[in-house]
Amino acid sequence: MRIVVCAKEVLDPDAVNNYALSGGLAIGDDGRTITSSAIPRLMNAYDEQAIEAALRIKEAGADHTVTVVSAGPDPAAILKHAVALGADEIVSIPIEDAGIDYHVVANLLAAYVRSSEGAGLILCGRQASDDDQGVVPALIAESLDMPLISIARAVALSAGGTVRVTRVTPDGNEIVEADCPAVVTISNEFGEPRYPTASMTIRARRTPATVVTMSDLGDVDLAARVTLVEQSVPIVQGNCEVIDGESPSVIARDLVRRLHEDGILS
Repeated sequence: MRIVVCAKEVLDPDAVNNYALSGGLAIGDDGRTITSSAIPRLMNAYDEQAIEAALRIKEAGADHTVTVVSAGPDPAAILKHAVALGADEIVSIPIEDAGIDYHVVANLLAAYVRSSEGAGLILCGRQASDDDQGVVPALIAESLDMPLISIARAVALSAGGTVRVTRVTPDGNEIVEADCPAVVTISNEFGEPRYPTASMTIRARRTPATVVTMSDLGDVDLAARVTLVEQSVPIVQGNCEVIDGESPSVIARDLVRRLHEDGILS
């Protein structure tokens, strides 16, 4: 079975938060683009866990191949990382128009699957760390007429061609099954992804990505439906006051009194 994993390049969320807290996160003159060039770009962490899920399925013993595809301005770095993790094939769909939305990205990814060898299973991260939308997997499933199973903490394939997924819900785990082909989104409860080995890192340097242009994909709807109007950086202020006292109980009473005075507790 061919397993296709969709991956996205994002700004390092920890670096973004640190820049925002320090006041160094800058928005460009267009009001939409973060211009802090020192922030590193990396693979969306949820997508990295989706690759881990694909590799565990492959290692279970069946004859599976793992293809990682990314649509973006320059996804070469994260695709090399995918090879270092263990992907069999990497595919790049270059996008030059910065104004595209997640509808267009989903259309491109679905068109790639449709125009290539297809896929028995499509794995995606549950959402991206930069916009937290989490709608691309659902749009891919709709476009390809596949069932969608979301927020998986475990995924397994049966010999009969079904996928068995343990989902994370507020009430606990939920186990569901669906016929393949299907789309599954992987949550952070899946577990930590593996680290690349030295030999796999060397292999990644020598593995070129298959470049698929928009024209290669035929008639794809490239009309954005959602437009980013403005981004802003909130002003973050932190004030800390230490409450001293003779004992923990005295400190606790003083804290509760202060919270009542400030209207935080009624």
